[in-house]
Amino acid sequence: MADTTDQSVFDTTPNKTADARVEDGGLDRPSWNNGGYKVMGMTLPPFRSPLVQVVLTGLVCFLCPGMFNALSGLGAAGQQDGTVQSNASVALYTTFAFFGFVSGTILNIFGAPVTLAFGGFGYALYTASFLCYNHTRNDGFVIFAGAWLGICAACLWTAQGTVMMSYPTEGEKGRYIGLFWAIFNMGAVIGSIIPIAQNWKSVGNNPVNDGTYIGFLVLMIAGAILAFFLASPGKVIRKDGTRVQKLQHPNVMTELKGLYQTFISDPYIVLLFPLFWASNWFYTYQFNGYNLFLFNTRGRSFSNLWYWLAQIFGALAFGFFLDSQFLTRRNRAIGGWAILMVAVMVIWGGGYTVISKYDGSERRRMGSDPPTTPNIDVKDSSYAGYVILYIFYGFLDAMWQTYAYWVMGALSNEPRKLAYFAGFYKGIQSAGAAVVWRLDAVKTPIPALYGSSWGLCVAGMLFAAPVIWWKVTDSKITADDYVPELQFSDASMGANEIRI
Repeated sequence: MADTTDQSVFDTTPNKTADARVEDGGLDRPSWNNGGYKVMGMTLPPFRSPLVQVVLTGLVCFLCPGMFNALSGLGAAGQQDGTVQSNASVALYTTFAFFGFVSGTILNIFGAPVTLAFGGFGYALYTASFLCYNHTRNDGFVIFAGAWLGICAACLWTAQGTVMMSYPTEGEKGRYIGLFWAIFNMGAVIGSIIPIAQNWKSVGNNPVNDGTYIGFLVLMIAGAILAFFLASPGKVIRKDGTRVQKLQHPNVMTELKGLYQTFISDPYIVLLFPLFWASNWFYTYQFNGYNLFLFNTRGRSFSNLWYWLAQIFGALAFGFFLDSQFLTRRNRAIGGWAILMVAVMVIWGGGYTVISKYDGSERRRMGSDPPTTPNIDVKDSSYAGYVILYIFYGFLDAMWQTYAYWVMGALSNEPRKLAYFAGFYKGIQSAGAAVVWRLDAVKTPIPALYGSSWGLCVAGMLFAAPVIWWKVTDSKITADDYVPELQFSDASMGANEIRI
């Protein structure tokens, strides 16, 4: 088809900026992926800008872990019994816990694009294992896929955390974290439509059909491929003129020493470990102890959609508060802690109304194998109340994750240290997840999962309080954050090189 685009409407002339010019035979010309384009009078941000890179990272997570969340949010990964999924999750988070501590090293060696792509393919394999399980009942393949995904996911989330925390300016970190979280969770929202469409006529409590898994599989592969288009940190310049420090690639032993030195130089990070530990713990209760237990296949598919939709609003709302300019950054940190603590007490306290409905014999039934479930359907009168509580659980989760990343980003601007922080975060939270999924696999009573989730959230907030109070300051900008003047030299630069 011939191109009939009106060039007066679509202007493809890049904006010339000082940091986007390259030397070409003595003349400066703008580089297409640094200068930005005008579309219908609107100037799009440059491809190598922090905004575009965070959005691109969000799209990768939209298609990979976002779809994984949609699948997991169904309870039992779409199966009728949660045992095989719980055992796969134990394997997943066990390997994730270990590789979370060394994934910063992997990121520094291979870079963000390769690390993200490697992680994305792991999610695709995990989904394929459940498609296989629908026909073969091969527990071993599912558990192996879970263990492999733990390695891949550790790499993906460390790369994601480093991009999200180090690319934006200090005044943009909360908004960018919220923006990322909204894009990422939109993947779970869109992904939740797949099982709804495929299983809407299923009024019983049955496994989801093959079409559900195939849809997830195709999208995850696309996300892994998209990751290769991400720009490296050394090529990204913020709009205020500061630069994202380019990561060096030292040997593995040097990186392991750096991990240890970060732990020694910043020992306060230990106080954030309970916050990290709790951040994945409550998913087991919410997905398997609440959504899977209470609803039939159609009911849990529909509630899953609302859970992830609530996460988008939670991330955006809390992210904008954390970047609001009417308070100093330190006051925003303290205020955010207070808001989150109140939300923890109110929402988890509201959840007690569900647990308290079960007397002693029914509580034992909740831990039985197989459990006798209520099988609440979307057309039942009691459905709306349970879904509203589930929506608030999703809203609280988004607030928790957004605040954790924002606090880590407020503690440093140095990408390598942030890679270690992100590695600690994902490693610790995955260790907790491995423990709680094992508890679910051995049929720990649901009230115990509920109580431990609430208690750990409270403990995480209390242990984090000293870090918030003493370590979050009003500014972390240093002279090293700024991009030096551009220098061009015929002897040292090729025609298409950019010196920063």
